[in-house]
Amino acid sequence: MTADLHTHTNYSPDAKSSPEEMCRRAAELGLKWYAVTDHCDCNFWLPISEQDRKITIDKEMYGSRDYAQASISHISRLKEQFPFLLCGVELGQPLQNIPAAEVILSRPELDFVIGSLHMNSGRDDFYWLDYGNMTLAEIYSLMEEYFSEILEMCRKADFDVLGHLTYPLRYITGEYGITLEMGRFDDVIRSIFRTLAENGHGIEINTSGLRQKIGKTLPDLEYVKLYRECGGEILTIGSDAHNSGDLGAGIEFGEQTARDAGFKYTAVFRNRKPEFIKL
Repeated sequence: MTADLHTHTNYSPDAKSSPEEMCRRAAELGLKWYAVTDHCDCNFWLPISEQDRKITIDKEMYGSRDYAQASISHISRLKEQFPFLLCGVELGQPLQNIPAAEVILSRPELDFVIGSLHMNSGRDDFYWLDYGNMTLAEIYSLMEEYFSEILEMCRKADFDVLGHLTYPLRYITGEYGITLEMGRFDDVIRSIFRTLAENGHGIEINTSGLRQKIGKTLPDLEYVKLYRECGGEILTIGSDAHNSGDLGAGIEFGEQTARDAGFKYTAVFRNRKPEFIKL
């Protein structure tokens, strides 16, 4: 394994292991590069005029500004002890609270930013939705909203790679067993990939799905191939580990997926700039 560039520590409220525990595990695995990318879901920040008011709802603590800022400070200090460590953030819903995203992006310590969308504007996280009480038409509409917001994010937001493009399928297909005809989204996904390529951004192969019911990387091989056909060159691989036991899980499979899609290199980021590593 070369690098695991999508992981979370206990600065992410849904994760368990400390930064030190994660780093020690990365060293045991022999990772050449390891990035901590704790959550910062921008839409859960209070409006700028109300930032000093305490957030009390558990769900709204998911990646709040306090956790994200503290993670960046802690990880940047640990880099002296662990030279392979990279300081990152998973920036969720950056267009749903642009001032919040700008605060995080102003941190000079950042090596790497994953842009992600866990929930459509005005809706709950895909994790929380009850697809069993939705019609198939409603689910397709939800997915159309999702990819439309992803495209807008790729056009306007500042990030380095797009995280887990097919994130909703982790729940729609993996947890509820609902199969979608994904071909109906091919045009918008091509637009997403071309926009990323034009803007010098990349995608990740997120291997978390291999440990979950969906049983696939997010996105899977066919989409990684399509990304390359659309001019994409920057590709990272991440386990999306939320504990030290999952760190590095599926990375070798992700590397093979990259090779199968025709990639000869993956990327790591330092100081927000990609460095390419031969597979």
